[in-house]
Amino acid sequence: MKVLLVEDEMKIADFVCAGFKEQGFIVEHCANGIDGFDRASHDAFDVIVLDIMLPGRDGLSILKGLRKAGSATPIILLTARNELDDRIEGLSLGADDYLAKPFFVEELIARVQALLRRVSGERQNILAVGEVRLDRIAREVTWCGETVDLTSREFNLIEYLMRSPGRVFTRTQILEHVWDYDFDPSTNIIDVCIQRIRKKMASIGVAAGGESPIESVRGVGYRFRKLA
Repeated sequence: MKVLLVEDEMKIADFVCAGFKEQGFIVEHCANGIDGFDRASHDAFDVIVLDIMLPGRDGLSILKGLRKAGSATPIILLTARNELDDRIEGLSLGADDYLAKPFFVEELIARVQALLRRVSGERQNILAVGEVRLDRIAREVTWCGETVDLTSREFNLIEYLMRSPGRVFTRTQILEHVWDYDFDPSTNIIDVCIQRIRKKMASIGVAAGGESPIESVRGVGYRFRKLA
């Protein structure tokens, strides 16, 4: 498991890093908010441990920026004991947990392990690409927080594309996996279905930036955009 620790107090950073490494975690440490946000934005981590009070860019700003960009990486905030308002704001911005200073590193590690177990179960049922979120259990798709009203077939199609964002799927592949029958070169059933999905998503296109997440690739098929 790979952890990003963003903490400017070196004494705290040293004992946290040592504690995680003893438990077999891979730990990367950033001592300021600017570097922390850059690392969190460009590298993959299983969890981020994020101090609120940081030089360069504060932790709540980092949290807000990551969630706005579509990052679903679990985040635990480190806060001063009297920062109740910051803890409340952090949870409302999408933090998964918080721990008040001073703390025992054993408790932090236990919280991280519990969070990773919980998220591992949730990830089996949730797909998220940018601002598009698909819930397999509820069979619901949302874009920028707005529910997209899809039929069962439309849901299956968008789920199939979302499993591999950026990958181009041919019409043959889509028919075989979504409709379960062989390709008929004369049919336009996929194109019609995707047009319906795009039309439904266009109703909330202003909030989502206006561009459909499903992209046509001329002469080949379709792909789900890797949305930022």
